[in-house]
Amino acid sequence: MWGFSTDNFKRDEEEIGGLFNLFKKNLLEGLQTKEKEGKKIKVMFFGRKHLFPREIRALFDKIEEKTKDNGPYQLNLLLSYGGREEIVDAVNEIIAEGIEKVDEKIISDHVYTKGLPDPDLIIRTSGEKRLSGLMPWQSCYSEFYFCEKLWPDFSENDFKEALEDFARRKRRYGK
Repeated sequence: MWGFSTDNFKRDEEEIGGLFNLFKKNLLEGLQTKEKEGKKIKVMFFGRKHLFPREIRALFDKIEEKTKDNGPYQLNLLLSYGGREEIVDAVNEIIAEGIEKVDEKIISDHVYTKGLPDPDLIIRTSGEKRLSGLMPWQSCYSEFYFCEKLWPDFSENDFKEALEDFARRKRRYGK
């Protein structure tokens, strides 16, 4: 899930402050989840997390620590994320390591989601027909599902419909 882009930092300070308060509230609620309820999901945060206030970064760390041994599901949250920024960060990391010859594997090993499979399905809500910078490296062979509903209105039934649509597709990976 993509919840806050690096471009969102260009918004009005008051709006950003309100969003940070919302993040804090939801993260604190997530930490209060009863152990039995939350044991199935590991939570990971990706992006330029250092741009968030220290208090929110500490909550990211607490939630990742609390859920690190959970499974079989994983919820990946892209916060302070931009696809171009991710590629720039990967390239800078590669340069810093002194790697001189780069291939696809090297780049894949340096993006934020290193070690995770690329997404099979990307669901875009709000009626937009663009990625807006979402995971340009990882989405090379992703299938896309576009929904007119805004994210807050996207229901469990809408999710099931997206999965059913995806199940009907024949994936060829360029073949």
